[in-house]
Amino acid sequence: MKGSYRFTSSVQNILTATVGEMALTGLLLRYLSWSTIGAPHLQSSFLVLLSDTGFLFKMAIGKNKRLTKSKKGSRKKAVDPFLKKEWYKLIAPSIFAVKDCGKTLITKTQGTKIASEYLKGRVIETSLGDLNKNEAVSWRKIKLCIEDVQGYNCLLNFHGMDMTRDKLCSLIRKKQSIIEANVDCRTTDGYIVRLFCIAFTRPQENQIKATCYAQSAQIRAIRAKMTAFMTELGTKGDLKSLVKELISAPIGDNIAREAGSIFPIKDCYIRKVKVLKKPKFDVTELMEWHNADETAAGDVGTPVEAPKETLAGSGGRL
Repeated sequence: MKGSYRFTSSVQNILTATVGEMALTGLLLRYLSWSTIGAPHLQSSFLVLLSDTGFLFKMAIGKNKRLTKSKKGSRKKAVDPFLKKEWYKLIAPSIFAVKDCGKTLITKTQGTKIASEYLKGRVIETSLGDLNKNEAVSWRKIKLCIEDVQGYNCLLNFHGMDMTRDKLCSLIRKKQSIIEANVDCRTTDGYIVRLFCIAFTRPQENQIKATCYAQSAQIRAIRAKMTAFMTELGTKGDLKSLVKELISAPIGDNIAREAGSIFPIKDCYIRKVKVLKKPKFDVTELMEWHNADETAAGDVGTPVEAPKETLAGSGGRL
């Protein structure tokens, strides 16, 4: 046996195979380790034979892929995301007592991503008590929308109005009827708004009965009164005058007074206002919201004293 080694047919099949058919590389290495036990010179001759055929180098193609991968220690350093942000000031319309109503955050301008374009259209919700410095109306929520950006100032416009949940839940009780109505109306400057009204029935004076439910015909009649009043309110002026009346005028008391002849009601409020459609953006109209009423009116002149009447001379008539 010594010096007369011969490859079996399985090894010859492996040597004559093409590179695409050599998927069993582990089998070849195992056979090499088995056949060289007690014959170390066969291992060297076998490797020389493989190198002469070129198979040894082809076998190494595509191996050790993990050596090219990056190590786990070479991760990106954590960067504070707030370093890429900047603050913008929110400017409320001039109809409110407080102009500077807060700040908002946006990523700095990078390439084609302009910060001011991403700010436009943001809706800010705040309390009317904070805007007018009146805690009595803190249950009223005001929505303002960013229409334009000038420098680091965001100019806001009216976007909607709502009522807090705790205020609404405090009004709902047993043994009374709830009357609700809504209407869509167009202002003179092209805004389409939807107004929601809510009211509750109350017992009459000197009433002994515990409940004060209204009949369906009475509810329909009161709802018609509400709709007519809100339609007149929304269509008689522009959006700015409408917002002024909503935040200051006692609209609910006026509706309750008109509907009192049908059935006595209480706690009547404009519950919600939604801006459904806006006209095309105009900077001059937006600046009218942010100019004070005194400056917007323009120069009206100075008062002139009336000339004093003098008496006629001697011999003349008075």
